[in-house]
Amino acid sequence: MKSFMQTAILAGFIMLITASFSFAQASAGAQAQFPFFHLGCLIIGGLIILSLKRKYDRLYLSEAIGSFALYAFLVALFTAPVVDALKSMIN
Repeated sequence: MKSFMQTAILAGFIMLITASFSFAQASAGAQAQFPFFHLGCLIIGGLIILSLKRKYDRLYLSEAIGSFALYAFLVALFTAPVVDALKSMIN
């Protein structure tokens, strides 16, 4: 039962972060520039981390959440609105 609850919490966290990523990207740029590839990579990465958590019982919930949070940060870092913001800050 404990493993099921941890998997459910992780799945909820993954859905929350993915939804916030989609909302932030939709509000930051035009609809023609929505990063569908990045969203797909985020979904696939979440599914992989979720399956690893389900397969290996010794993987802690905090480790899985932390690894997905860092992965989401790295995916968001390489989207067009963030790259444009970094370019404008450098220049």
